[in-house]
Amino acid sequence: MPRDYDFWVYILTNKNKTVLYIGMTNDLARRVYEHRSGEFPGFASTYQCRRLIYHEHYTNVNDAIARETQLKKWSRPKKVALIDGMNPRWDDLGPAVLGEL
Repeated sequence: MPRDYDFWVYILTNKNKTVLYIGMTNDLARRVYEHRSGEFPGFASTYQCRRLIYHEHYTNVNDAIARETQLKKWSRPKKVALIDGMNPRWDDLGPAVLGEL
């Protein structure tokens, strides 16, 4: 019997909404927490990308990786249009994912 898996492609931004970070994970809540804590060095930490503004769910890791790769190649206006379709005010979705609401 096939098992369902959970993978997410997500987009973070900083408080000024000037930087977009795209990532993929198998545990969205854990990953959002890690980004918010800033405990791991890298692009998102350097640019203080801590606001979750977009996410998509996948059950197949290859589909999630392909989507992440696709989004990273998109122009900023195309990424903004995608985000606006789900979250037009660019609200921080992190508290809901972390169960803080």
